[in-house]
Amino acid sequence: MSDSVYPAGNLMKGKRGLVMGVANKNSIAWGIAQQLAAQGAELAFSYQGEELEKRVRPLVESLPCEPFMVTADVTDDASMDACFAALEKKWGKMDFLVHAIAFAGKDELKGSFTHNTTREGFKRAMDVSAFSFVDAAKRASALMPSREEGGGAMISMTYLGSERVVPNYNVMGVAKAALEASTRYIARDLGPQGIRVNAISAGPMRTLAMAGISGGKTLMKTGKDWSMLKEDTRMEGVAGAALYLLSDLGHSCTGEVLHVDAGFHAVAVPDLGEEG
Repeated sequence: MSDSVYPAGNLMKGKRGLVMGVANKNSIAWGIAQQLAAQGAELAFSYQGEELEKRVRPLVESLPCEPFMVTADVTDDASMDACFAALEKKWGKMDFLVHAIAFAGKDELKGSFTHNTTREGFKRAMDVSAFSFVDAAKRASALMPSREEGGGAMISMTYLGSERVVPNYNVMGVAKAALEASTRYIARDLGPQGIRVNAISAGPMRTLAMAGISGGKTLMKTGKDWSMLKEDTRMEGVAGAALYLLSDLGHSCTGEVLHVDAGFHAVAVPDLGEEG
């Protein structure tokens, strides 16, 4: 993924936004950030804790724009207050938000959803993976331009496990379903302000999140073998979709879940050929 090439240009020139969820160089959020930066965007990055900052800061400092990092614990209101206060002090206004944050306990990402999901685990997954986007959207929209000034744009990251049963995805699938529903309701509420709100449903990719799911390697192979393009989901494709949705190219698109998974989501029964 580090070998990905992102087209340069000026589609995001003059636009500023926050990227939430970069964990390392393989993060989808990082691929999106690189594409936005290549198109002239000015970026801020949120992180939680010193260990994550150590991993993310070298990446951020590799970008052509001046690095701007701000701490944010999405489960803590005071921390979120401070994060967006820092953004307002730095920029005054912001144009876009990238939300790529999710979490569920590792023990709940294997085996039986019914028997392995705990009350606390369910609430934690919903809080971090779904409500955090609602909260961030509320705060970000307050800093975005009016419709007359051009409005703004937001994206969240989801996965097909929200729509269909995927082995071991379990409580995260339920949380992603809540995230997608939240995306539509946020799009309804912020539409009059000229703010577009969408989600990207990316196929399996070699990320830290995928590594936390039992059977992730099998999921990767199945995604490739069953997909229409017979290929892994490419970071360039996901980042390009984000660029479309966050730039002026995405006018009139809101409340949408855009699948970027080599066509895997549209396959009901795979073509097994003569061997089938």
